[in-house]
Amino acid sequence: MPHKVISFHYTLTDSDGVVIETSKERAPVSFMSEMGMIVPGLEREIIAYTAGQTGRVEVKAEDGYGLIDFTKYVQVPREALPKQDIKAGDMFQSNQSPLPFTVKEVTETHVVLDGNHPLAGEDLTFDVEVLETREASEQELQELQTMMEAAQQKAQQAQQPPQAPEAPGAAPEAQA
Repeated sequence: MPHKVISFHYTLTDSDGVVIETSKERAPVSFMSEMGMIVPGLEREIIAYTAGQTGRVEVKAEDGYGLIDFTKYVQVPREALPKQDIKAGDMFQSNQSPLPFTVKEVTETHVVLDGNHPLAGEDLTFDVEVLETREASEQELQELQTMMEAAQQKAQQAQQPPQAPEAPGAAPEAQA
């Protein structure tokens, strides 16, 4: 089956109907099918849509950003973080991961950080409007494959367990 390029607008809500994100006030999202560019549960449904079609797509956590992976939790000393006024729900970026860490628990001496995607474990609803669908050109496919291969190589080189963001002069002591 040839790869498709699909452009669409969406509004993403959680299981309580709370809007998490929308593309309505910005450029539409475009992706190439079968390349892992959007969550699998959404791609599986939207691939059959035609230009102008709208619909609601329910995506279970395992077909969205995944289930919560407790191996991505890390406990670090408080002093290893860039600030000391930390509370549950705060987020920190690390040079070890493209995703931010979310603070799950704070004690007097340690902080538990979660390296999962912020929407891991969440069932999601996408209200979508497909604007365009077309076959991908050979050039688009080659360019995307080259970019993805480079990203995979970079990820393999940096493949390490998640570590906490580093404070200047302090090295985190990660414990699983």
